[in-house]
Amino acid sequence: MERTDEAGEKAARLEAGRLLFARPWRLLSSAPNIPALPTTGGIEVAFAGRSNVGKSSLINALVGQKGLARTSNTPGRTQELVFFIADDPSLTLVDMPGYGYARAPKATVAKWTRLAFDFLRGRSNLRRVSVLVDARHGLKPNDEEALALLDKAAVSYQVVLTKADKVKPAELAAVAAATTAAITKRPAAHPEIIATSAETGAGLPELRAEIATLAAPEMPAPAVPLRD
Repeated sequence: MERTDEAGEKAARLEAGRLLFARPWRLLSSAPNIPALPTTGGIEVAFAGRSNVGKSSLINALVGQKGLARTSNTPGRTQELVFFIADDPSLTLVDMPGYGYARAPKATVAKWTRLAFDFLRGRSNLRRVSVLVDARHGLKPNDEEALALLDKAAVSYQVVLTKADKVKPAELAAVAAATTAAITKRPAAHPEIIATSAETGAGLPELRAEIATLAAPEMPAPAVPLRD
């Protein structure tokens, strides 16, 4: 009976996530500085990660709209905070500037960093940051620095592996295990890591369900991980 209840809860959460992201999404605004930040209703979930980790591609895959977030093969293209909304004001998605792009001018990198982390510290309705990490490489020093800053700012975050289709299952499992071990003692880290692929759709239902739980506080947190 308990197993049946768990399966039903999992199915309900996955369906809630599907419905949340099935609606048309649109660009709300982009903000090059803190005064330009929009006023939003409901909660915000932000996506952060190293330049070229696949943030825009993942956002597009989550909402099922290829052209919503701009994608580029040029690292460092997203230099502003970009906000996306649907017809329901309960959730806003935020595409953050990529970090760790060494070829950008130092002044530009400093500006991006200051914008991103002023936003993190001061946004009261920011419920979680999905920190995207390339599954081919695992955590890099820049990622560790970002996690430390999120811990300091007391902003809840969840590590999301991207490009999971680019590695073999055994390699993916090893990266996931190493990443889990690395965040175990971090105070603001969500304990479960989700491996995703914008190409195949792997992990997207689970990520949608996680975000749906944040947008609907009345939905109980999962007693077990969403994966089998």
